[in-house]
Amino acid sequence: MSDFKIKLETPSDENALSELAAEAFGPGRFARSAYRVREGTPPVASLSLAGWRNGKLVGGIRFTAIGIGARENALLLGPLVVAPSEKGSGYGRALVEAGIARAREEAFDLVLLVGDMPYYGRFGFVPVTPPGKIVLPGPVDPARLLALELQPGALAPASGKVKAFAR
Repeated sequence: MSDFKIKLETPSDENALSELAAEAFGPGRFARSAYRVREGTPPVASLSLAGWRNGKLVGGIRFTAIGIGARENALLLGPLVVAPSEKGSGYGRALVEAGIARAREEAFDLVLLVGDMPYYGRFGFVPVTPPGKIVLPGPVDPARLLALELQPGALAPASGKVKAFAR
């Protein structure tokens, strides 16, 4: 990990990150509910991070500002992408930890994502319950809709439709 560096994403990183996402997730990523929330809304620039190893871009993470019902101090994590050749290296974990730390510093209350509990549970994410409490556009497996409170008690009042906004 000593050769892995995390930096703020720059405009020149965008194409390489898009290529990594295409390689990792394929063309079906555009139909996913989380993508549909983010579509047309820029990510929070101060939370968009790129991971570099030996001068090569190998991963990245983004967060989009969202409202959940009437609440507007939440984030949608994603995409988190690591080059398939670098999977299992710990780079994804480092990117998530750095992104969450920055989100806390910027006083966001809650992070939402659609992902795997075995992976994201180690960061403190929990399933959103009851199912249907938080609604994304399109179908989402309720077991994969996860949340992380950055402020204690932030999840309890969060309910309704998710909508992205520029910040």
